[in-house]
Amino acid sequence: QVQLVESGGGLAQPGGSLRLSCTASRSIFRANRMGWYRQVPGKERELVATITSGRDPNVAQSVRDRFTISKDTAKSTVYLQMDSLKPEDTALYLCFLRLDNQNYWGQGTRVTVSS
Repeated sequence: QVQLVESGGGLAQPGGSLRLSCTASRSIFRANRMGWYRQVPGKERELVATITSGRDPNVAQSVRDRFTISKDTAKSTVYLQMDSLKPEDTALYLCFLRLDNQNYWGQGTRVTVSS
C-alpha cells in the first residue's frame, strides 16, 4: 500500500501562481506514471499532467503553456507548478501514482482561483 500526501493548494488570484506537491510513502523509482488530475463537482475527473517513465510529460492542452510538472525521485515527490492561473482552474487536484501495476490516489488538495 502507498499513501500519497498532497499539499500546496489554496486561494490564488487570477494570474497568480501556486505550486502543488505530492509525496509518496514509498520510493517512486519504479513508478510507471505519476502526476495530477483535477475534479470539479458534476464533471468527470480530468488529467492535468503526468510523467510516464521513459516518456515526455503528458500535459493537458488547456494548461500546457501555464503548468509544469516535475519529479524528484530521491524525495518521492512530484510537483505541479501552476502559473497564470485562471478561475476555470478551480478544482480539487488529485495526485495519482501507478506503481507495481497498482493505481493509487491522494485525498486531493483544493485550488481556488478567484479575485
